[in-house]
Amino acid sequence: MTSYNMRSLKLPVLTGIGLKLFTALVENKFTRLFLIGSLLENGGIPKLRKIKLEEAPTYYPLVEPAGKDKLISVTFEPGKKPKDFPYRSASDYVKAYKDGTLSPLQAAEQVLAAIQASEEDQTPLRAFILFDREDVLSQAKASTKRYQAKKPLGPLDGVPVAIKDEIDMTPYPTNVGTKFIGNKPAVEDSTVASRLRAAGAIMVGKTNMHEIGIAPNGSNANFGAIRNPYNTDCDTGGSSSGSAAAVAAGLVPIAIGADGGGSVRIPASLCGVVGLKPTFARVSEHGAAPLCWSVAHIGPLTDNVEDCALAYSIIAGPDPLEPATLKGTKVSIEGWNKADLKGIKLGIFKDWFEHASPEVVKSCYAMVNHFKQMGAEIVDVEIPELDEMRIAHATTILSEMALCMRNYREHHKEHGTAVRLSLILGQTFTAMDYIQAQRMRTRALEIFAKAFEKVDVIITPGTALAAQPVPAGGYKIGWSDLGTDTEMMRFVFSGNFTGNPGITFPVGYDSRGLPIGMQAIGRHWDEALLLRVAYNAETVVKRELPKRFYKIF
Repeated sequence: MTSYNMRSLKLPVLTGIGLKLFTALVENKFTRLFLIGSLLENGGIPKLRKIKLEEAPTYYPLVEPAGKDKLISVTFEPGKKPKDFPYRSASDYVKAYKDGTLSPLQAAEQVLAAIQASEEDQTPLRAFILFDREDVLSQAKASTKRYQAKKPLGPLDGVPVAIKDEIDMTPYPTNVGTKFIGNKPAVEDSTVASRLRAAGAIMVGKTNMHEIGIAPNGSNANFGAIRNPYNTDCDTGGSSSGSAAAVAAGLVPIAIGADGGGSVRIPASLCGVVGLKPTFARVSEHGAAPLCWSVAHIGPLTDNVEDCALAYSIIAGPDPLEPATLKGTKVSIEGWNKADLKGIKLGIFKDWFEHASPEVVKSCYAMVNHFKQMGAEIVDVEIPELDEMRIAHATTILSEMALCMRNYREHHKEHGTAVRLSLILGQTFTAMDYIQAQRMRTRALEIFAKAFEKVDVIITPGTALAAQPVPAGGYKIGWSDLGTDTEMMRFVFSGNFTGNPGITFPVGYDSRGLPIGMQAIGRHWDEALLLRVAYNAETVVKRELPKRFYKIF
């Protein structure tokens, strides 16, 4: 008998007047009493409260390895992309700069023109919310001079990079997708932005996101919902929606996102790009908005695995400004571009793997067959209590976000309607609920550690569905669709809860031409192996450009 206990939820989709009315009723202290019980029941909170747990709580999924080496040891080596690969990678930019066929200044001007065009289209993409033309061109001029002097800073010099609006980068404010946060520009770069800038990247601007990152879709009532470049009537996923859309549309080859519950990996899957959520505390959160501190991760979204490895190698590693980052192993990407999977055991929990749409399952199993041909061994694994983990993760992230937003309680009505509804739910959880969730985290860490005794990597679909149409009226005020949210988060939440690294990568397209992604989950600190799995997948997938694509050169 299987231990699999997750299920799909069939709940009404709320948008327009219905969403406004329901949110108003939940916010009213009198009518809330009649509604909150059903909300908690749908979220599984009574189930979490009944679980008998004896484990002590784990408040941060920081797994310190034995015999760790705290020295950074990163030597980036490029890989090989298929001959017909349609995207421009960082190495393509650098090659053009060195050949003299393009300069960083010319590239920057083209990127700025493309961003402008993406906004002036009849259906604006809304990938970016902020970019400063003079600042971008100033960076590009400095990079151009370095190439002219034959002294580039490395393989990222002059490459356009974008940053999610959750992460500090001068000269921009950090709005976190809201109207009221970030009234002034950041006083300094986040650690991530600082490292990218030091590597010579042209920091193009801030990408749009789901407001405060509280749901896995591209809704934003303040800056406009982000459109999926493959089909602008469909959702991008979230909350790093703008970063995924910007990369998929060719505006930049690399963007940085943040992931508290799949927020890098979900939009990467739905927009057909690569998204890496590193191990908890592998990448410094210094300078990122403190939205959900115990499940938060920063990671890259790129159009190919080589750029993902490059960006990761630059942003990862110890940061004295965030002590948790000092506790891991050395950062290494050794072997990321090894063109086989010989000796690698890939684990599949069949019931979990197959809990997705038929087209998603078919594409993912096709990739499994490719992995076998590459030398991988497929091993059945069992991961019990996934639904309990899901509920505990939801309790954790919503509690932490609700507490974070208490500092802005006078602005509560300025949030988008669906965001207000989620915050009310987070405010309803008790201290006992939160502690119970952290006790469940301890058990989840044990469950995954046991699975990794048998395998090196666990593979799943990236999302249970490909990108879905945005509900009618959703682009104007947002929407609440907990049933679809559950489908999108089914395979990704556990990585945030336990801190295990995960990467999503394209494996095909559905009958509508929308991307399908796969996920690989690894042991703590073993990002290099995940990159290797994704790299091998990339060699056999024919990539198709989206309908909305902007050619820079």
